[in-house]
Amino acid sequence: MIKPEIKDFIQNKETIIIKGNVATAYAAKSARVQVISAYPITPQTTVVEKLSEFADGGQMPGTQYIKVESEHSVMASIIGASMAGTRTFTATSGQGLFYMYEMVHWAAGTRLPIVTAIISRGTAPPWNIWADFSDLISCRDTGWMSSFCATHQEIYDEILMSYKVCEDYDVLLPKFVAYGGFILSHTSKPVIIEDQDKVDAFLPPLPDEKGWPHIWISEKRPIMHGNLIMPSGFYSEFRMKIHVAMLEAKKKIKTVTKEFEKVFGRNYGNGLIQEYKMEGAKVAMLIYGDLALQMEEAVDQVREEGYKVGMVKLRHFRPFPVEDIRDIAKKVKILGVVDRAIAFGSQTGGPISCEVKTALHDTQGTAKVIPMMNGIGGRQVTLEQQKNQLKTLIKFHETGELPKDMIFGTYWDGLLEVD
Repeated sequence: MIKPEIKDFIQNKETIIIKGNVATAYAAKSARVQVISAYPITPQTTVVEKLSEFADGGQMPGTQYIKVESEHSVMASIIGASMAGTRTFTATSGQGLFYMYEMVHWAAGTRLPIVTAIISRGTAPPWNIWADFSDLISCRDTGWMSSFCATHQEIYDEILMSYKVCEDYDVLLPKFVAYGGFILSHTSKPVIIEDQDKVDAFLPPLPDEKGWPHIWISEKRPIMHGNLIMPSGFYSEFRMKIHVAMLEAKKKIKTVTKEFEKVFGRNYGNGLIQEYKMEGAKVAMLIYGDLALQMEEAVDQVREEGYKVGMVKLRHFRPFPVEDIRDIAKKVKILGVVDRAIAFGSQTGGPISCEVKTALHDTQGTAKVIPMMNGIGGRQVTLEQQKNQLKTLIKFHETGELPKDMIFGTYWDGLLEVD
């Protein structure tokens, strides 16, 4: 791998108006990724298109850009590059993520610090290319960490923070950074692109010729990896170590988030969650992705009407912030949980609300949880809808009356009339 000289990278801090997908490409560039593997799929395509412009235009000297024939090959080539000891990046969406699913497991099992952007879209059939997080949620048990972004700036920042967490020798796990298709990917907002020297100082140094401490490809240091392990071997212990590393990553995420704020001045709560106007709140909404940004406005307006409401933005799905959720649920009486993906046949129908209920199991003095579903398949969720959702929680707190559109204990907001 040809490693570029520091002087070859010139990036002065500037604020530019760009699409979310372009912010992703800038983050990969700022992180000095050494290998990019690419295959187009809507709404992710413009991420790798922009990266190809950077690479072809000489703005990422030394970076190898690999064009392959499928998403399965994308992740396979990224795994090979990461095993060789390089910082890697790719992006995908929906069906593309499903196509690389076998390799997704391989990346986690090899403990590779790969960062991948997921521009989340609905699952076919029927074909749907708008914001829906079912693609990311389907990878819950793969061993990948995963996070949600609510703004264009957060996309850029979260990718940088992810490399610092993933490449920590106590973690060494891959990570998905997810945001909604078209809502963030194709709209334009101001994004601060940081000075390259500040990013260099914040991130770990690029791996040297020895690669990672646990895996490498070198004729001078032959190792055997991925061979068959009998039931009496260490298979169970290998899987356990991934689980432990995932849980230990919570502390790393919090530490890195604080360090990021100190260096760059932008706050993302404790990294796992971010509270908004929770002071004195009687009811609160737990929400994630771009809808969390609109929910802040809903909270502001409902508070102006005299109601004590708050919001918690879920930033990480894996590792799941169990302890933080318990603390939040002890502060309020009612906790609404908005899902933008479906866990078919589960306790609530929503994957996040299921996780919340599991986190609160056997914990005394916690809020009543009201699972909510909306925005599935990119369906518009208005500000008025979100204000009404908050007022639904208030009404339940004051009267004990549940909303009418409850299906097996979950409130499905905005359903169309269908036979």
